[in-house]
Amino acid sequence: MVLAAGYGERLRPLTHFVPKPLLPICGEPVVGHTLRQLGKVGCEAVAVNLHHLPEAIGRFLGRRYFGLPITYSPEHEIQGTLGALYPQRELLARADAVLVVNGDTLCRWPFRRLIRRHLRSGADVTLLLYQREPDASLGGGVGLGAGGRVVALRDSQPIAKVVKRLVFAGAHVLSPRILKRIQEGPADIIDDLYIPLLQGGGRIQALVSSAPWHDLGTPERYLEANLDWVCGRWPLRRRLSKISPLAEIAETAIVRHSVIEEGAVVGEDARIEGSVLLSGAQVVAGSRIANSIVGPGARLTASASIEGRMINRVRIGHQPSPQESVMGELIFTPLGQGY
Repeated sequence: MVLAAGYGERLRPLTHFVPKPLLPICGEPVVGHTLRQLGKVGCEAVAVNLHHLPEAIGRFLGRRYFGLPITYSPEHEIQGTLGALYPQRELLARADAVLVVNGDTLCRWPFRRLIRRHLRSGADVTLLLYQREPDASLGGGVGLGAGGRVVALRDSQPIAKVVKRLVFAGAHVLSPRILKRIQEGPADIIDDLYIPLLQGGGRIQALVSSAPWHDLGTPERYLEANLDWVCGRWPLRRRLSKISPLAEIAETAIVRHSVIEEGAVVGEDARIEGSVLLSGAQVVAGSRIANSIVGPGARLTASASIEGRMINRVRIGHQPSPQESVMGELIFTPLGQGY
């Protein structure tokens, strides 16, 4: 089950135009990276829940992606991370194990290790954790006890002494036997299933990973994820650029450690550094764009020097925050305030 229904509120106004699971990472939407990896480890079928801009996701993924048959689960009202499973309970109940993945998270997923850990342990649930202590932006995290067993979730009362807390990385494996606990209606998988399960004597295990992982919850994280992904894998990581062959880059333009998506245009003598230009973005001659995101179809019509901004087309109905500025048909959102 790939969860893809959210609004991406902290990424607005970018997500007014692109649902968060379709935000491109070096030429492929983040949900595409996940489905491709699921196919490689032998996943037989996938269900994707939809709410915000559902047609866009359906058009891109189609009925099969990387050989995976896809079942769509539209939600007229967002059902939450647990409520999303209920409409697909019959499909999921036939599985040997149910893998639930956040559709807006970028990772070189250790799916094979995660599934093996789950099946060998006999646990009710196995969580993928990232080797990082949680901070205020990522919640209370997952508390591990002696032997690496999960003993606390978020701010719940621990069932044993917490040895360390780590960040949940957006993937988990459920044994089909616990699907019978799921009720119809909106619900959160941590608060309404895992915490009661844990406190009732259920067994939740964890796999701790140091694989590159990015929660794309804010513009800052989205920019960081692109620039990290384009560097490639250790030990050959370099500050590279990824330029689509369908982008138009002037011969005298300079592009350094950036991602330029298809249909983007960069004019003469422009400099693009540490930035992402999405489909149809246009930067005119002589401009300098640094540490920024230029959204789909956003056109800078005059030479400018811009740093630390997300630039999008103005959408009717969007109310700019006090930190944002509107110039003509573009809205400028400062980066560095919502990490």
